Amino acid sequence: MQKNILGSSDLKVSAICLGTMTFGEQNTEAQAHSQLDYALERGINFIDTAEMYPVMPRAETQGATERHIGSWLKNSGKRSQVILATKVAGPSRMPWIRDGKGDLDATNIRAAVETSLQRLQTDYIDLYQLHWPSRNVPIFGQVCFNPEAERKHVEIEDTLAVLGELVAAGKIRHIGVSNESAWGLSEFIKQAELKGLPRIVSIQNGYHLANRSFETALDETCFRERVGLLAYSPLAFGQLTGKYLENPHASGRLTIFPASWSPRYLRASVQEAARRYAALARESGMTATQLALAWCYSRWFIASTIIGATTMQQLEENIDAFDVKLSSEVIAAVNQIHAEITNPGQ
Repeated sequence: MQKNILGSSDLKVSAICLGTMTFGEQNTEAQAHSQLDYALERGINFIDTAEMYPVMPRAETQGATERHIGSWLKNSGKRSQVILATKVAGPSRMPWIRDGKGDLDATNIRAAVETSLQRLQTDYIDLYQLHWPSRNVPIFGQVCFNPEAERKHVEIEDTLAVLGELVAAGKIRHIGVSNESAWGLSEFIKQAELKGLPRIVSIQNGYHLANRSFETALDETCFRERVGLLAYSPLAFGQLTGKYLENPHASGRLTIFPASWSPRYLRASVQEAARRYAALARESGMTATQLALAWCYSRWFIASTIIGATTMQQLEENIDAFDVKLSSEVIAAVNQIHAEITNPGQ
């Protein structure tokens, strides 16, 4: 498996990262361990999780994903063989996470790190990420910035200060952001340089055939500032596999969970884009999944693509897609579809 240096860090991560948000909800602990074993056998050394996982988020299961990874790390003795990433939740309406008063301040971040370390059964986290910003920013399907939605928030320099203390204490090695904007990325870097604080090395944002908005500003920013993209949802919650085209009631997050959880992936324009890409894949002698993943695997600005699966068959197919190479003709056809249906899943 190809390994890439993550941003300006010393972390050498596999080009595919195992996403784990299904562990504890759609996957049992035993199934989670099997996925982890198989991923490691295939050369994947990068695991991504979060304190709020699994999804759907709920009080009864929160933290189960980290606990399943932690039991695997303890039983397998393979902590030194993996690069472990997790995330602290930003402001939310989830009362089961620190009484719904979570934010990216010193008290919350310290509490989150200590709890994650306990669940993961390790004494350090390789990459600690801010799951979403404290401030008002268009994310999770919101496209335009709305100044009327401004709210009280934790300043970026204050967040960086506590992260710096945790790095100095050896509890985390490197830091990253997620669901962040070009302005936010630049501000994190500026404050780190001005205050002598840790520099972010990664950004975890959605990127897939139905959402290439990263290419409109963040790609240049990341290139010039040496920040690696960790691309999540490369299959757009399963839409880009084509399974919902064949069966609108196929089992998956879009049918198991309430529509309110992922409305951006249910737009008619996303479904039309999925139909066009699936047709292109067939014409090109590959599956829709192979096309979608091969696209992400081939992008120069992606340090690692985060894949998730509920079955071993899906996991195997997702990893095997790394060997699929797209011709210049297929790339041109993808770009033509993108020009006609631009970022419907943003």
